[in-house]
Amino acid sequence: MSGILSKTRTTLEMIKWEHSIFALPFAFTAVLLAAHGLPGARTVGWILVAMVAARSAAMAFNRWADAELDAANPRTKNRAIPAGLLTRQFVLGFTCFAVAVFVLAAGELNFYALCLSPLALMILFGYSYMKRITRWSHLVLGLSLGLAPAAAWIAVRGSLDPRILVLTAAVTLWVGGFDVLYACQDYEHDRSAGLYSLPQAAGIPTAFWAARIMHLAMLALLAWFGGLFHFQMIGWLGIAAVGLLLAYEHSLVSPRDLRRLNAAFFTMNGVIAVVFFCFVAADLWTRR
Repeated sequence: MSGILSKTRTTLEMIKWEHSIFALPFAFTAVLLAAHGLPGARTVGWILVAMVAARSAAMAFNRWADAELDAANPRTKNRAIPAGLLTRQFVLGFTCFAVAVFVLAAGELNFYALCLSPLALMILFGYSYMKRITRWSHLVLGLSLGLAPAAAWIAVRGSLDPRILVLTAAVTLWVGGFDVLYACQDYEHDRSAGLYSLPQAAGIPTAFWAARIMHLAMLALLAWFGGLFHFQMIGWLGIAAVGLLLAYEHSLVSPRDLRRLNAAFFTMNGVIAVVFFCFVAADLWTRR
């Protein structure tokens, strides 16, 4: 029993399940807008299962695909596979299990979601190889999370409203921007290993400017999104709060000082996602 518990803890650490907080609030923002409130508990439950399963599959596959690269990187050499805590066979088996759960959840939601589930998986798994071929892998990671609101809309409506794609684009740039910052940690390793990233290709100072531009564009897209869905004062305050939090996030790090990068990456981005959802939810509630 202790061995099973230990492997479970290691697996949860590997997939960083707590970081589901990045995409979930944006997905449930779409759920509220699509349903004009809350849909039934069954729909919410299967959306949650699908989201967690998809992210778990993507993270596990990434650890499987990058095992050799992780072993050569001082920052990642203690991850589960390089450290010998989990085998590649186990991680691949876990990935297949998570994929099966995701497809099951998509099928329980509606036929459209089921038909599109392979496309979603292709994007989620494709990210793991992007750093080998393009400096713009950050935007592919962004799209992997940016799919969440569009997928949630489809789960509720069984169709796609083009307006929700504006939120998909905003999340894509938000995630892409903070992944550019996060990749600055691996600047030396990426150069020596022949991997591509924006910091590796353009240098860390330029990468910081690219991240700032992405986040400014994200705010512009959120403003467009607010107009499309007729936000009231509370919704606009939510967008303003996101802007202030992004400014604070960027103040935590600089090209010469990356020491607080984890705080900027994990803590602040989780807060940004939750704050946006809460303000949009409050906006919708006051209109009822």
